[in-house]
Amino acid sequence: MGHNILVTGGAGYLGSILIPELLQSGNRVTVLDNFTYKQNSLAHVCNDSNFQVVKGDVRLKKTLVPLLNDVEIIIPLAALVGAPLCDRDPINARTINRDSMLALFEWAQDKQYILMPTTNSAYGTGDENNFCSENSELHPISQYAQEKVEVEKALMSRSNSISFRLATVFGMSPRMRIDLLVNDFVYRAVHDRFIILFESHFKRNYIHIRDVAQAFLHAIKNRDDMKGEIYNVGLSEANLTKRELCERIQKQVPNFIFQEALIGRDPDQRNYIVSNEKIEKTGFKPTHSLETGIQELIKGYSMLQNTRYTNV
Repeated sequence: MGHNILVTGGAGYLGSILIPELLQSGNRVTVLDNFTYKQNSLAHVCNDSNFQVVKGDVRLKKTLVPLLNDVEIIIPLAALVGAPLCDRDPINARTINRDSMLALFEWAQDKQYILMPTTNSAYGTGDENNFCSENSELHPISQYAQEKVEVEKALMSRSNSISFRLATVFGMSPRMRIDLLVNDFVYRAVHDRFIILFESHFKRNYIHIRDVAQAFLHAIKNRDDMKGEIYNVGLSEANLTKRELCERIQKQVPNFIFQEALIGRDPDQRNYIVSNEKIEKTGFKPTHSLETGIQELIKGYSMLQNTRYTNV
């Protein structure tokens, strides 16, 4: 039996992968999105009678509250994602990423489940060994990560809630993001053929976008057992340095060259090894490897290239 699900920001990078999966599983899905990027990433599900879409601002009570009626599960994806974007637009970032979420928690009924994605970014630089589990002390560096920590704390005060601390996501999506680390490095390998690495020893964990979608489906199915908990969601065999990531890419793009910078530092100082053991113990296991994700991106980038200001 399907569920009535509200997804805010459902036309974004993750939502445009998750929504078709939710519908295919027999759920009735309403998406609230402001379509900032003029994307048509959900056009392919408009023929589904169980799909509804509302164009609007998640920050407006008059828009959001009526959509909460008869909803069993809420998946809040609406956000300005990533430190660079939040630094460029801190006021909108705060009102969307923090204020609208705290308002949602207030307006939602206690019986409604909230499944929220947050980020590994909260770990910052990890512990002295750069190892992080859900019980590790948090060291958020950016405004984006700091506000995610604050919102997660408020979320976990609710009884029917689950928080997913997502690893760095990769993979193709109808609403593509090239700024994410794996996606960015593969794009540079395909189109530029080279990259300069700053602090190439920094480690990060990664997860395919379709595995993130499956994590949400897994949580919906097992929500009574998983509620009230925080879970890291990542690919355990992909706790890699930036240099190791480049080496994996080079195996599939042989003429890709990467060079370590002799001076300078990476403005992104995140550096950690993440344990995903907790969610794996619930029966969840990613099925997309980093290698297949790189292969997928290479094919995707044969169709995508930023040529707006070039002649070729």
